[in-house]
Amino acid sequence: MGKNIGFVSTRFKGTDGVSLESAKWAQMLWDYRHISYWFAGCLDRHPDISMLSRRAFFDHEDIKWINERCFGTSTRSSEITGKIHSIRNYLKNRLYKFIKKFNIEILIAENCLTIPMNIPLGLALTELIAETGIPTIAHHHDFYWERTRFAVNAVQDYLCMAFPPDLPNIQHVVINTPAREELAWRTGISAIVIPNVLDFEHPPEIDWEYTKTLREDIGLSPDDKMILQPTRVVQRKGIEHSIELVKRLGDPKCKLVITHEAGDEGYEYKEWLTEYAAARGVDIKFISHFVGDKRGWNRKNGKKRYTLWDIYPHADFVTYPSLYEGFGNAFIEAVYFKRPILINRYSIFVKDIEPQGFDVVAMDGILTQKEVDAVREILENPERRERMVNHNYEIATKHYSYSVLRKRLGFLLSNFFGIEL
Repeated sequence: MGKNIGFVSTRFKGTDGVSLESAKWAQMLWDYRHISYWFAGCLDRHPDISMLSRRAFFDHEDIKWINERCFGTSTRSSEITGKIHSIRNYLKNRLYKFIKKFNIEILIAENCLTIPMNIPLGLALTELIAETGIPTIAHHHDFYWERTRFAVNAVQDYLCMAFPPDLPNIQHVVINTPAREELAWRTGISAIVIPNVLDFEHPPEIDWEYTKTLREDIGLSPDDKMILQPTRVVQRKGIEHSIELVKRLGDPKCKLVITHEAGDEGYEYKEWLTEYAAARGVDIKFISHFVGDKRGWNRKNGKKRYTLWDIYPHADFVTYPSLYEGFGNAFIEAVYFKRPILINRYSIFVKDIEPQGFDVVAMDGILTQKEVDAVREILENPERRERMVNHNYEIATKHYSYSVLRKRLGFLLSNFFGIEL
């Protein structure tokens, strides 16, 4: 018998990790007749199966007002406290209506009980869970203690209460082993690890006809080699290492292509990268204006808009020299599209991913000649490239496929209801 499942977050829209992974969970649950409904402050789900409550969005003016006064300081006024609880009460009433309207039998809290982007929402949801005893899965992507911006705050009482809450009817899920260990050490809460996954049982469907003009559109010649950096332009992505790699390859046909935009953490890093690439003689192309959630046409230049998954098949090599990642979606995506990859051995990669036996070019904080030579060999040797990408696809099918998600979601549901997927 299928269950009605309510997903709750600040946002379910676009290509952020929470939106993408929650959609995969919902798809897997739907395959077994569990129906998903959605509650958030920013939504692209169908209105018939969702409830929009704008104050649940972290970018709502009231929430931004609260955040500006609660982080970077150690005390808050009674006015701020009153504002928090006023919105908490409003959102709790909305959540009750959401549960009643769709007859929700289990909640899945997507990162809204993890990182305090919306304090009133976290408090409202915690109180509702405590008051109703409704079975809840708290899916944690990144905790507040992992971000320096939350280190100094005036809401430690609320963080201890709701980010995350320790209640008997909540099962906690994290995306990597260090997060599970840190959660247990800090709070005594136990969790299971469910990594981010892709449908490796079904290889990607590539629309070569639609994307036949992609290289030309983004300014590449037919014989150029696309070195793809499929990330946002933020400092922790270590994009300067990708620039250095292209420089040291010494091939003017190698062009660095960056898919996502800057802005989340300012534009200074992008400006610095542009200057650094110019000084190193590297042709760097920022193509976020060509990449969107969905295909379409850009009215300004009359060019096509592509999805990220349209870009991967055209890449000759993928760079992912991140300094830190919660998991590493771009790594799994590169493996899914059978692209060779350079990886910086960030901590989660070392702990959770590397032991599986992937064949990658791995740097350890610095780019040495050994890594440059390895990348050059892969670009010049098709047989080496094929062995590498096929091996990686096989490994990922065992550890990061939908079958892994299916088993672990089944385990969580069986704990609540005695049923499995």
